[in-house]
Amino acid sequence: METKLQRIAEKALREPEFQFTSLFHLMNEELLRGCFEGLRKDAASGIDRVTKEEYGRNLATNLQGLVSRLHEMSYRPQPVCRVYIPKPGSSKQRPLGIPVLEDKVVQAGLVRILEAVYEADFIADSYGFRPGRGCHDALRALSVTVESGGVHYIVEADIRGFFDNVEHEWLMKFLGHRIGDKRVLRYVQRFLKAGVFELGEIAATEQGTPQGGVISPLLANIYLHYSLDLWYTRVFSRTCGSRSRLIRYADDFVVCFQQGIDAQRFRGELEQRLGLFGLEVAAEKTKVLEFGPFAASKAKARGEKPQTFDFLGLTHYCSRTRNGRRFRMKRLTSRKKFRVKLLTFKEWLKANRTTPAPELMKTVVAKVRGHIAYYGVTDNSRGIGRYVHEVSKLLFKWLNRRGKRGSLTLEKFWKFLKRFPLPRPLIRVNLLASK
Repeated sequence: METKLQRIAEKALREPEFQFTSLFHLMNEELLRGCFEGLRKDAASGIDRVTKEEYGRNLATNLQGLVSRLHEMSYRPQPVCRVYIPKPGSSKQRPLGIPVLEDKVVQAGLVRILEAVYEADFIADSYGFRPGRGCHDALRALSVTVESGGVHYIVEADIRGFFDNVEHEWLMKFLGHRIGDKRVLRYVQRFLKAGVFELGEIAATEQGTPQGGVISPLLANIYLHYSLDLWYTRVFSRTCGSRSRLIRYADDFVVCFQQGIDAQRFRGELEQRLGLFGLEVAAEKTKVLEFGPFAASKAKARGEKPQTFDFLGLTHYCSRTRNGRRFRMKRLTSRKKFRVKLLTFKEWLKANRTTPAPELMKTVVAKVRGHIAYYGVTDNSRGIGRYVHEVSKLLFKWLNRRGKRGSLTLEKFWKFLKRFPLPRPLIRVNLLASK
């Protein structure tokens, strides 16, 4: 299977205009078995309540039946079960879509096939939800660009409700450029139109990507590839008077410019461009910032604070090297993300405070380690150090409520942490070096 997908990837790279008309035969038991095995064991079940464990008991038979229905075109995706989960620190709730297990398997199969084609097409500076790429790669690219000199302006952009506003008609047109296999296109269309099950009723989905679907990030990348990336690389950047660079992670992106006039023009034309495809720029969150080697001194001369911007959960700000001779862009966990992460941990700890200490601390350590693995980037020692400190304070507070209040003294708590130590807040990711 890997060899067949590799051949498709190689052909897609060799022939950028080629339209693939024979792909669906790859949706076989071998491919779908691998997709099934890649699913999380503890993933929530959809409206049919079938779990991975239950489906796996007769896996061979189930996959044979699934492949048969797929190739007979009788397979129908089921509506996504919509549930709401609380937003930390807010009275609002966030909608979450849960597809049925077979839909997850089929979507994962389609992703494997479509990725083989589109990985050859996507621009190098698209980093979100792609094999072998991640947030740290996007952050590293941004760091290299800004610190290499010549960047004096940043456009911080935000698309309002992107995943909910993808227009199906445009998405299918975009897919048609490379995908000529009608069965692949028809199943993508079926997933887009599968609907949402909520409060005992099924609501139609006329726009947006499938909620909770494993195919959604790839479809989002395809949509933004045609609506944003190609326009920027083939049209806008060629009209700039100087260097510029767009760095995108899914629908979160920033653009670096040398000249303010290009940055201002991009801000205006971006709104027009995305509007053609049913997308809206959030005006209040989309800004042109003065940023770079001279931004801090210029702001100081005006009696203002230097501007900062947020990207991928980190606040980026102008600074200098330790000896003060050279400009450096530094970063710190954004206030919003820090607050949300801490509130999320607090709610979890509150709900699990009666769990036996060894089991509780095993999960606590895993959560803290995960936080450090992401936020432990160059210059963010203060951010991760503060997080570990606040976590220890929350632990002391809630462990104290397990028994008689005040029974856990600080001395006893420090002994507890010696027995169950928290991970040290050390920098794990160097954003100044090439990967």
